[in-house]
Order: sequence, then structure tokens, then C-alpha cells
Amino acid sequence: MSDAGPAHGTDNGPLAVICGGGALPFAVADAVGKRGRRVVLFAIRGWADPQRVAAYPHHWASFGQFGWFCRVAQREGCRDVVLIGSVVRPAIWKIRPDFKTLRLLPRIVGLLRGGDNRLLKGVAAIFEEHGFRLVGAHEIAPDILMPEGPLGRERPTAGDQADIATALALLDATSPFDVGQAVVVADTRVLAIEAAEGTDRMLARIAELRRGGRIADARRGVLVKAAKRGQDRRVDLPSIGPRTVEGAARAGLAGIAVVSGSTIIAEAGLTGAAADRERLFVIGVRDELATR
Repeated sequence: MSDAGPAHGTDNGPLAVICGGGALPFAVADAVGKRGRRVVLFAIRGWADPQRVAAYPHHWASFGQFGWFCRVAQREGCRDVVLIGSVVRPAIWKIRPDFKTLRLLPRIVGLLRGGDNRLLKGVAAIFEEHGFRLVGAHEIAPDILMPEGPLGRERPTAGDQADIATALALLDATSPFDVGQAVVVADTRVLAIEAAEGTDRMLARIAELRRGGRIADARRGVLVKAAKRGQDRRVDLPSIGPRTVEGAARAGLAGIAVVSGSTIIAEAGLTGAAADRERLFVIGVRDELATR
């Protein structure tokens, strides 16, 4: 039986934001708040920034407290739920389940045996079976999506454009394997494919390869991010922000390209300023290869 009643379409009641790390949860909360809708953060311990969380109505949560979440969200009047922010999937032995989570544990264990898209689709289904409506951050805060065109002063060269096309073709080809959402390509050579390590650590790996002489020192190469084909866009859209620009600069890249309209950008003004400071291009491009 549902804990929160049936979920039919986005309403104007309070919005529950399950809040991981980074700036994105607060960008969403601010955008929704400006439209007059109340936001309640359910901040994940160990990931969400306590100082920033304190500025909003909030509750602290841990992995494995789904029953607690259902009760508190119902008390707050929340039906719509957004999942956003960086987290690393926990090892199963680190989950401290309440009774409801314990009942779901065999299903959760099965979901953990696969890629992120499979896991997140399964999580979304669990929320909806309990009367909540999982909504994409971009659905309620469309201003956080990257537009088409450049952000900042720098522009990609013809060589960069060829690298972007190669990267998008590779991401399209790897989509069925539910691997990652980012690749780095230089002179049409694939330097890295994002997997479980995430974008920041992938970029750190490129920087290490440059320091070790495995990649030429000249500033070349593009980080490209795109959603997986067939991905549930309510959860885990690719994202970039100032930290992505800083990581790309340390990796010696020429720029960053993302698919416009399906990539979230955190702190767009700061991201553009960082790109200008590092003399990198950041650009939103169309994905002509596939409807993802």
C-alpha cells in the first residue's frame, strides 16, 4: 500500500529535493523557490554541504532510510521528488536499513549489480510505487540546462569540432553498455572514457598521463558529455560547473562540449568566468547522431 497516496502530475505543493554533493541541488532549490514553491532538502550525510544546506528547510538523511523518508516527506506535504547531486553508490554492507528498506533490500542488491542508469531507473520505480512522483530537475527548473552555443569568450577550432563529433559518436555507441556520460578526445584519438570513477577523476587521470609524458603537453583535446541513449532523464543528466572547467584546465584540454538542452550547468556565470580565466571554450552543441 502506498505511503504517500497516488502521484498524478507535478503539483504546486512542497518539493522534496534529495540532495547529494556539489552546487546543483542548491541551484535547483533557488530556481524553484523563485517561482514561489516551497522546497525541502533531504540532505545525504557525508555528501551534502552542511553550511549551504542550513540556508533551506531541510532534514538529514542516510542511505537505507527509505521508510523514514516516506514518513517525513508525507508530513511535509511533498509528493514530487527530485534526486540531484553527486554521490557514490554505497557498498551494500554500509547501508543501515530501516524496516521498509530491509524489505526492499533483495531488490536493491539486484539493482546494484549493473550500471548507473539501471540502478537509478530501479530507484525511480520504488519511489513511484510508494506514491511519489520522481521529476527531473530540468522539468521544474529549465533555466539550469545548458543552451546551444558558447559560454564565455573562447571558441572551438575546426580540429576541436572534429574531436567533438568523434566523442559524440563514441558516446552513442557505448550507450547500450550503461558505462558513463563523458569522454576525452584529442586529434580524434580517444584518451579516456568515463566509468565508475566519474568525470573529475577521469580528468585527473588525463592530467597524470600528461605529466608522465603519455600525452603531448600542448593544450589539445575536448571533454564531451552527453546523456546515454534511452536514459531516464529524470535522474542523472550529465552536468558541468566551475570545478569541471578547473579539472579540464589541469588536464591540459582545449575545451568542454556538452549536448545543449540535456546537460545541467551549475553556476553558469562562475562557469563562464572560469572558462575565460583558463582560456578554455565551453559550448553547448546539438547531438545530430541520435535522439537520446
